[in-house]
Amino acid sequence: MRLDTSGREWGHVMDWGGHPEEDLGALTDLLDVTEEQDWQERALCAQTDPEAFFPEKGGSTREAKRICQGCEVKDDCLEYALAHDERFGIWGGLSERERRKLKKRAV
Repeated sequence: MRLDTSGREWGHVMDWGGHPEEDLGALTDLLDVTEEQDWQERALCAQTDPEAFFPEKGGSTREAKRICQGCEVKDDCLEYALAHDERFGIWGGLSERERRKLKKRAV
């Protein structure tokens, strides 16, 4: 059994019932989740030690940033972190402080 974002069961589009615009919204949400999972599965950090990406305060970010430089989904990762206001860890090759500065410049 699958549930859409409003908690209704669905299996086939014809089974949804309701309003088409609601169904389209739920389908769009599901596609967004699928896209997120796609880039996350291809991320190099998913294949390495996660502790490098969440160093202790004052710890080195060098190893995580080095891994990010060679990652094909670095831009998707950074976009996700900015959109979801991720406050901890290295995302898209940037630290929390670097992401805050980037957001301030964008405003």
